[in-house]
Amino acid sequence: MITLTGKKVAEGIAVGRLTFYKRGKKEIRRIYVEDAKKEVLRFKKACEKAVQEIKELYAEMTREIGEANAAMFEMQLMVLEDVEYIDSVNNIIMNQKFNAEYAVKEATNRFIEKYAPREASYVRGHEADVHDVATRILRILSRVRREKLLTDDTFIMASRDLYPSEAAQLDRNKVLGIVTMYGTINSHTAMLARTKEIPSVIGIGEALKKEYEGKMVIIDGFEGKVYIEPDQTTMTKMQEKQKMNQRKAETLERLKGKENVTQSGQKIDVSANITSKEDIENVIRNDANGVGMFRSEFIYMESGSRFPTEDQQFQIYKLAAESMGTKRVVIRTADIGGEKAVDCMEILGENNPVMGYRGIRVSLDKEEMFKTQLRAILRASVYGNLAIMFPMISSIEEAIAAKNVLEKVKRELYEEKIAYDENIQVGVMIETPAAVMISGELAREMDFFSLGTNDLTQYTLAMDRTNRRIAGYYNPKHPALIKMIRIVANNVHLEGKRISICGDLAADLSMTEQFINMGIDELSVAPSQILALRKHIRELK
Repeated sequence: MITLTGKKVAEGIAVGRLTFYKRGKKEIRRIYVEDAKKEVLRFKKACEKAVQEIKELYAEMTREIGEANAAMFEMQLMVLEDVEYIDSVNNIIMNQKFNAEYAVKEATNRFIEKYAPREASYVRGHEADVHDVATRILRILSRVRREKLLTDDTFIMASRDLYPSEAAQLDRNKVLGIVTMYGTINSHTAMLARTKEIPSVIGIGEALKKEYEGKMVIIDGFEGKVYIEPDQTTMTKMQEKQKMNQRKAETLERLKGKENVTQSGQKIDVSANITSKEDIENVIRNDANGVGMFRSEFIYMESGSRFPTEDQQFQIYKLAAESMGTKRVVIRTADIGGEKAVDCMEILGENNPVMGYRGIRVSLDKEEMFKTQLRAILRASVYGNLAIMFPMISSIEEAIAAKNVLEKVKRELYEEKIAYDENIQVGVMIETPAAVMISGELAREMDFFSLGTNDLTQYTLAMDRTNRRIAGYYNPKHPALIKMIRIVANNVHLEGKRISICGDLAADLSMTEQFINMGIDELSVAPSQILALRKHIRELK
């Protein structure tokens, strides 16, 4: 037996014979062309055909995995609309007089090399999507037929890597599991594997050898391990683990539609934290009470060098509102700055960026950017139950200034005869010790509150939570933090307002009973943690 270790992507156990996916590749040769304009036209028509195919794939995936998850293919359309990428291909053709196929290959490599290292670029972590687009264009230029992933037998698929459009075609009834040499856990391919619930391990490297073709293997998606020709002991152990996982999943599934209530009758809402529209499908699948925090800054982080437009944001917020129906969706306005750098806005170097130009300070300073986001949220508010939450508040003045901008936007929409929810609720994040100390005053000004325990902990302890050298001192359950949570909860409830916890501490099952006893109204966690938290709540005495 040989054991390979990689990164776990989708949990589960899969047993079957290994089959390597063979992507049809055509050798790309550099050819000098006399009529460069004709070659540019070939490339243009190939791009138009690629757009058509991706839109068809989007429609197909919407039916299969839902609109929110299928929306990942919009990112591929962004590549085909990226002026810099298109111009790079055209420049190689026109200036160097090379064929379109070679120009696409060269431009793609340069594009990824330039933008993949940039933290806020939409390319970062999604290099496979860019390669996927390029492969599609090259196939169209070369007039090669589309690849089909069809077989009569079930199998575990192995590959050097896997593009999102290839993963989208996988038949869950045929592909038992996925194992790849390369790839990232945050890629769209990884997300598709999770959505389709196909046990997957990626990043095994060159240890995944072609000579394993046809051999019996086991994928342990819980541990990120792959067993080649497992012995009987391992086979028995994995089969039992598979049965236990099925029983656990069935138990959690039965909790859908149930209340989050303790055996003594105490209730608490369990909502979801999300970073993009792709997460919405998981929120619905896991039966959350709503979206406790939509981290909207990721829309800016993925927009490249240009600010997301009002319409782009509106479509995302509208999708969230419509998808959740009457359940509330709290959109946190962009918490840009600190460790969340964006390409569309230059923030000069700071000695301590986490405590510098970030959150509501950026929004108030960049009022037009702020107004664009607020317009998008307000326009989308008529399609569901949206609420607005301001991040990194440290004074009453900041909260009032942010509300004043919101009122200004409301007046503009009213004058333009554009509908919006006039009674939309407005809340703030409690993330700074200053906000804790003035939480009583804030409670008289705002509609609701959410405790961001991650930032509040590091500001309270004066410790960078990412600094490994002081990890032993960092205590997310420090008595001072717990006392702060209790203070805020009491102040907020005195004014008859609601308070939630949306930091990592919300998912800590050892703290759940204490939070309930404090009167916390809502815990907001990752979608995958919702049903397990509900189970724990219902087991409390």
